[in-house]
Amino acid sequence: MSLAPHVPSAGSVDQDQPVDLEALAADLEACRRCDLWRNATQGVAGEGPPQSSLMIVGEQPGDQEDVRGRPFVGPAGQLLNRAMARAGLEREAIFLTNAVKHFKNEPRGKRRLHKTPDRGEVQACRWWLDAERQLVRPRVILALGATAGLAVFGKAMPIGKSRGQRLALAGEGVGLVSWHPSFMLRMPDPEAKARAYEELVADLRLAARWAREQASGEDSH
Repeated sequence: MSLAPHVPSAGSVDQDQPVDLEALAADLEACRRCDLWRNATQGVAGEGPPQSSLMIVGEQPGDQEDVRGRPFVGPAGQLLNRAMARAGLEREAIFLTNAVKHFKNEPRGKRRLHKTPDRGEVQACRWWLDAERQLVRPRVILALGATAGLAVFGKAMPIGKSRGQRLALAGEGVGLVSWHPSFMLRMPDPEAKARAYEELVADLRLAARWAREQASGEDSH
């Protein structure tokens, strides 16, 4: 089973489509497309250059992202920062966002436990991800983890079998998938964790190379 297709297009903009990323972030605060806003502090929009050639999509904000209102600032984000630096990428040059914009959690005393968004919640939030794609128009999208893969490609994407492949996107550009840093943080086997980290670094390098190649191809026409 796959999500309903939605093809972003710069030429066909919905009437309520935000005019820029700042407007999108403001509009997100009023989002009631699903119930995840009820237990979240705020919606967390993507951040990065408005015309970045590379977009990285994660699952959802974590506890720290929910509080601070920025994507990838918690432990998983710190690991991603190290992987990007290892791959020779600057965070400031990449547009970072999530498939789901509100933190899905289960209150447990003073703690809030992470819960994976379900298919319906991913579908409900696709509007925001598509809006970001229309505004940024990245040449390459790297989806981190199964939830991001579902949101970006509209179908289940087994990471182990799919990573490293050049995948078609609805609309324009190309995509690929890799491990989410939070998945690595939960891995008990140090060797498996190190291997997954190196694979993420390799996928980041591949995504950056494809973005450069896409840009060169467009510039030559």
